[in-house]
Amino acid sequence: MKILIINGPNLNLLGTREPGIYGSSSFDSYLPELQKRYPEIEISYYQSNVEGELINKMQEVGFSYDGIILNAGAYTHTSIALHDCIRSLTTPVIEVHISNVHQREPFRHKSMISSACKGVICGFGLDSYRLAVEAFLV
Repeated sequence: MKILIINGPNLNLLGTREPGIYGSSSFDSYLPELQKRYPEIEISYYQSNVEGELINKMQEVGFSYDGIILNAGAYTHTSIALHDCIRSLTTPVIEVHISNVHQREPFRHKSMISSACKGVICGFGLDSYRLAVEAFLV
């Protein structure tokens, strides 16, 4: 099984960006733990602050991988282009958020990509990514 985790804008700053919301661990320190927990799964990772690069990466793997875990960051709330991309893929996509977006600012309550995704996981910190991996195993 092959799963790609894609993080969008500003998520390269995990560990230093608003630790009260996003925690104090970087994604680079979390990823090896996740890969060790699921040695039978090839888990790869990609991050970009650029919407078009996220789309290019999803199109690159979206017909051959078993799953994509997408934390689109702020693009979640604005990007019809990501929505259309997800709809065009054969690989299922799970939308993930570290924080519970429904407890935050009202503009974060609406996702432009949820309806194109297999499911949504939010509010469990970095463990949201593990829960998404588990969802692909059932």
